[in-house]
Amino acid sequence: MIHSLFIINPSGDVFLEKHWRSVIPRSVCDYYLEAQRASPNDVPPVLAAPHHYLISIQRGGVALVAVSKQEVAPLFVIEFLHRVVDTFQDYFSDCTETIIKENYVVVYELLDEMLDNGFPLATESNILKELIKPPNILRTIANTVTGKSNVSSILPSGQLSNVPWRRSGVKYANNEAYFDVIEEVDAIIDKSGATVSAEIQGYIDCCIKLSGMPDLTLTFVNPRLFDDVSFHPCVRFKRWESERILSFIPPDGNFRLMSYHIGSQSVVAIPIYVRHNLTLRNNGDQGRLDLTVGPKQTMGRTLENVALEICMPKCVLNCSLTANQGKYSYDPVSKVLLWDIGRIELPKLPNIRGSVSVASGADTSGANPSINVHFTIPQLAVSGLRVSRLDMYGAKYKPFKGVKYVTKAGKFHVRM
Repeated sequence: MIHSLFIINPSGDVFLEKHWRSVIPRSVCDYYLEAQRASPNDVPPVLAAPHHYLISIQRGGVALVAVSKQEVAPLFVIEFLHRVVDTFQDYFSDCTETIIKENYVVVYELLDEMLDNGFPLATESNILKELIKPPNILRTIANTVTGKSNVSSILPSGQLSNVPWRRSGVKYANNEAYFDVIEEVDAIIDKSGATVSAEIQGYIDCCIKLSGMPDLTLTFVNPRLFDDVSFHPCVRFKRWESERILSFIPPDGNFRLMSYHIGSQSVVAIPIYVRHNLTLRNNGDQGRLDLTVGPKQTMGRTLENVALEICMPKCVLNCSLTANQGKYSYDPVSKVLLWDIGRIELPKLPNIRGSVSVASGADTSGANPSINVHFTIPQLAVSGLRVSRLDMYGAKYKPFKGVKYVTKAGKFHVRM
């Protein structure tokens, strides 16, 4: 049960507050701000004050702090706060202080519908868009002139059914069902190139535009790969447990069907390697940096959007480098070297080398920077996950169907 919600900007000011059961003074946020000052990058998600519990998330440069007067399941509140941010992003394309301030009226209308007396009510995007029309310039002008609001006077049909995520009477001229299988590789690679840890965070995003009330089943070639899964409420969990098949009546439009984790049981393929050599000298002489990047276990696919981000030691003043592909920049204030490579075309491997200016007399003994690697591999799920087939029941037409695979770098670190 949530009593109040506060949205706080990076400078610590509460710029929006919403109360449901009782008005809680905004001074309760001082407990959160104290914790933020103590460790800005690691604020505990749950804070216990003398008379309240504060549960928070940080996204888009703002913090959402939910306040409850009694004990409540923390994950339930955290999931709801993430759903609030996702809804704002769906409505306004982003969730920043400026955008929230520009759409105060719609934000309060959404919060009124999403939470009723402290309990979640309508959190599905399709239902909310039937209740509250997304803002646009013409509607805003018309509402200003006529004094009307965005809130519909008719209750969405899905609210009264046992399939609340899908409205009834959906009709399309072209019926389509598209699935994006997206995998993010989280890995730590040591100096010698050996894998310290590696795991995959994956999710399946859907764009479903089907008429009527279709019933879909999605079958995988190798469903035993999954270590951990999380589903949209439309998925029939008992069918998944018994047959490892996704059976569901889909929401209309875009939604995330499932998220999954692979790591503890499988050997994760590392699709990229970085050969590195950094030499720093104590006597003020120029140091040397040499980096080479190449594909590894990509199943013949091309690495795209490759970029390397290196947080250099504090003793490094500047870098004078030559890259045979892409461009680089070095910020002497933040000490971050960014090398934007782009697409890797074999047999030529991207290389950057040159001199590094080191402050004279600086201690370089403990200078061991790490490389943050970014990349994208289209048409590849690095775990080997494949969709076998998609079947549809309850409708007589034949839809267009498609599956797209993408592998990205998540938290991918190479130690130097």
